[in-house]
Amino acid sequence: MSAVEMAHGHADPHHLHPVEHEGPAPKRIVTGFGFWIFLLSDIVMFSCFFATYAVLAGQTNGGPSGAQLFDLKNVAIETALLLLSSFTCGMASIAADLRNFLWFQVSMAVTAVLGAGFLVLEAIEFIDLVERGAGPSRSAFLSSFFSLVGCHGLHVTAGILWLLTMMAQVVAKGFRADIQRRILCFALFWHALDIIWVAVFSVVYLLGSAA
Repeated sequence: MSAVEMAHGHADPHHLHPVEHEGPAPKRIVTGFGFWIFLLSDIVMFSCFFATYAVLAGQTNGGPSGAQLFDLKNVAIETALLLLSSFTCGMASIAADLRNFLWFQVSMAVTAVLGAGFLVLEAIEFIDLVERGAGPSRSAFLSSFFSLVGCHGLHVTAGILWLLTMMAQVVAKGFRADIQRRILCFALFWHALDIIWVAVFSVVYLLGSAA
């Protein structure tokens, strides 16, 4: 406030309360927020599958139960592969932020290989169950099991296809701002799948084997 303004007892209101002109949020923030909304809706869907499984877990209709069917050694390997893929996905995100092309491609490729290994083991498990007469139509328990675990497997498959697309886009277009936003969304999606699998491993396999 100037001496003249003090003498007259008034001051410029813009001087005392500067007006801040805030623009829209960056696209990276908007995209991330919007994708979180999608992930939350996906989590709601998986919650319904978990609730259905919890209700039907004991409805074996005289057929085999989880304790008789589940191979925890195989499931432990699946879990290790998926958790390792989460680590390599994080490394790919860091490489993308640093615009390191080589490490991004290597990390994404390793993530894809680990995810594919997970899917192969899951497919072997499903084929083995069907050959043993424990297909999804055998009982309500197995229907809910195949629905929950199979839905997660479909998400992993979609994630791998998305991952390969991102690798190709970086080769073709580099680390543009829109590509960076898509990498961010992919990382959120992949880490969410890992969290859901931890719940599947705990609720379906560990509790099912104990029962």
